[in-house]
Amino acid sequence: MTGGAREQSEERIAALEAEVDQLQRAVASHAVVDQAIGVVIAVGRLRPEQGWEVLKEISQHTNTKLREVAEYVVQGAHCGWLPDEIHHALVSALSRTDPRSGAGEDSGVGSGGNSGLGSGVGSLADPGVGSRGGSRADSH
Repeated sequence: MTGGAREQSEERIAALEAEVDQLQRAVASHAVVDQAIGVVIAVGRLRPEQGWEVLKEISQHTNTKLREVAEYVVQGAHCGWLPDEIHHALVSALSRTDPRSGAGEDSGVGSGGNSGLGSGVGSLADPGVGSRGGSRADSH
């Protein structure tokens, strides 16, 4: 193999390795987002498409990447804590989402759709649980 051909092969291998790395990260990110949707639909007693809409809304309102929001939500299901900004956006989004209607439809805060959020992960949406005065740097 000549020097030029070897160099091209090495460049091609490096490019393929980078692509594989990117695809692996995308698959992992997708899995975390799916898990977060599961947490949101359990907490809010929503349909899956509504869980997706809630995550998107939190991401947009907090200017946080969707993958990061998903990581916080999944982690929060285990430890019962979310960063203040994410917690407040989750509570707000759930209060506007009626589990009986289409994704993201406004049901009014007093509709009762999110009362009694259940045990365990329900603490994520409990206004008294989400914050310890923490910030992103304090996240677990």
